[in-house]
Amino acid sequence: MEQETFDLAELSKMNKGTLMEQLGIEYLEAGSGYMKARMPVDERTFQPMRILHGGATLALAETLASIGSALMVDREKFDVKGQHVSANHVRSAHSGWVIGEAKIMHRGRTSHIWNVDIKDEGNHLISTCRITIFVVKKKER
Repeated sequence: MEQETFDLAELSKMNKGTLMEQLGIEYLEAGSGYMKARMPVDERTFQPMRILHGGATLALAETLASIGSALMVDREKFDVKGQHVSANHVRSAHSGWVIGEAKIMHRGRTSHIWNVDIKDEGNHLISTCRITIFVVKKKER
């Protein structure tokens, strides 16, 4: 079965005026159950010690999981909402880019669980994250 892919330019348009735009997140790959993006390590994403802020890392991870889930549901009938985020930060990043790679671990009817690994350009693990996404039926209007 061939992997479904999505238009990265269309996904990028959704970032306009959002946190994702402020953080400089750029989508690299998008498929059913898989997302990949990069984020700069610079003044937008630093903490005061001039290393990548853990919150920026979590924002990248949750962005990948949320958009990944949104691409897997009928968005006219369902919303997706982050429920839980946990992470282990194992290394710091000082410059360049970090790359987030999200893979779905569980695709249930009402929840999705994602694993997101964030690595630097040298392929060193920076953080590993687990994200739970609620899949919620939209209320009729």
